[in-house]
Amino acid sequence: MNGKAEWRRKFVLVVGDGIAGLALARALRQRGVPVARSGGTPRPGLAINLPGNAITALDRLGLRDEIESLGTPTRRREYRTSRGRLLFAVDEDEFWGPAARPRCVRRADLLDALADSVPAEHAPIASVRPVAGGAEVLDADGFRAEYGFLAGADGVRSTVRSALFPEALFPEAGTGRAVLSQASWRFMTPNPGVDCWTVWSGAGAAFLLIPVDNQVYGYASATGGGAVAADPSWLADTFAGYAEPVSSVVDAVLRSPSTLLHSPVDEVRAPSWSSGRCVLLGDAAHATAPVWAEGGALALEDALTLADLLATSDWDAVGPAFEAARRGRVAHVRAMTDRFAKTVGLPIWLRDVVTPWVGPRTYRSTYGPLRS
Repeated sequence: MNGKAEWRRKFVLVVGDGIAGLALARALRQRGVPVARSGGTPRPGLAINLPGNAITALDRLGLRDEIESLGTPTRRREYRTSRGRLLFAVDEDEFWGPAARPRCVRRADLLDALADSVPAEHAPIASVRPVAGGAEVLDADGFRAEYGFLAGADGVRSTVRSALFPEALFPEAGTGRAVLSQASWRFMTPNPGVDCWTVWSGAGAAFLLIPVDNQVYGYASATGGGAVAADPSWLADTFAGYAEPVSSVVDAVLRSPSTLLHSPVDEVRAPSWSSGRCVLLGDAAHATAPVWAEGGALALEDALTLADLLATSDWDAVGPAFEAARRGRVAHVRAMTDRFAKTVGLPIWLRDVVTPWVGPRTYRSTYGPLRS
């Protein structure tokens, strides 16, 4: 083995340029762990709502000042019927406190804040093979190398996960459509006057608007596992008759559809997140429907936990230790996501009756354990 190859065996290779990958590279540099990255283009996105535990994780990454200069604080949530009647509200300022105040930011701004000075050594990774004392990778340019540890942070359609747990052998490790909805529409548009996180939910569909800078980030999906057509006319057909400002926002985005994004709502329920010195984190390990906006938050927490272990533990023991540290928290978010999906799938008359009572309790039950 030549000197360059031996040198790489002391490095962690981070595969993925999204939230989990950039956060992990940054955290490893903070802890003095040698790290390399593969290149690639993050999945397109518009904005992201960061709950309080995401803000806490970003603070640990040394980014409090940068994040507080971005986007818009999310101080209140409102849950409304399709006709606009308020079912219940949550004071997020009071719940999380000023040190962990949620906020909505543009996804590109968050990635820029996370980006560290770790250059991409590889083109996107084409294949991964665990080997004794590390992992061998082959990138899209045909370059082959071995590293002492590999972190797969490459999203829902993870190349690393497919290599470690081929779906032909581990069908439960693949992707599947979420219980809530098969797909969603997302967009950015000028703010019509919405001053807080607000969702309007009717029979079979929900429409969310969150202020971010002078715009709103919008998310529209079915409920009860329904289909969401890839034709934008689905928005007009589905939300006809919804209260203002929903109908006006739909008209606006259909007249200027440049930011409209249609994408499946996928979940990953992998039975294992590690094999030898290879570990999955973020959406590659445990993507869930964005009911509680916890995908980015869990990815940030994963990165911090994994970086701590790589800085302090024998790398042969990191995989099982990482799973032991993170499984319970992820399982909690998944269980609360599934519970919410079932609730919104109830007949509309029953849902509107129980939501004012169940909703605030569910919010507290979901986020309470995540405050620590």
